[in-house]
Amino acid sequence: EVQLQASGGGLVQAGDSLRLSCAASGPEFSIYSFAIGWYRQFPGKDREAVSCLSLSEGIAYYDNSVKGRFTVTSDNAKNTVYLQMNKLASEDTAVYYCAAFIGLFRREGRRSCPAQYEYDYWGQGTLVTVSS
Repeated sequence: EVQLQASGGGLVQAGDSLRLSCAASGPEFSIYSFAIGWYRQFPGKDREAVSCLSLSEGIAYYDNSVKGRFTVTSDNAKNTVYLQMNKLASEDTAVYYCAAFIGLFRREGRRSCPAQYEYDYWGQGTLVTVSS
């Protein structure tokens, strides 16, 4: 079992920055075999992928809507993944979720984030509200 705890959401103004955290725990979690993905869900919409990071390989992918503004990093000693969000806009207002995927990007030949259904564990969401 793996538990994911997302945090760091809040209310900010357009142009501001915010950093989300996703702390992973549980006996089955290992930085050597997991990747963490970030998703967001707009009101009334399905979740959409934002970014993902293969923890041991250091490979990250981003959705085009956030590329150049968002950066995903990790502190593997803390089993924590961060999503640094810069130049936030009102269109970024959503509930953000982190999820854990069992697999390695390079070994599997992945050139993009896993599909939503491929993630094995999900954390609770954290709300990001950007006022214009």
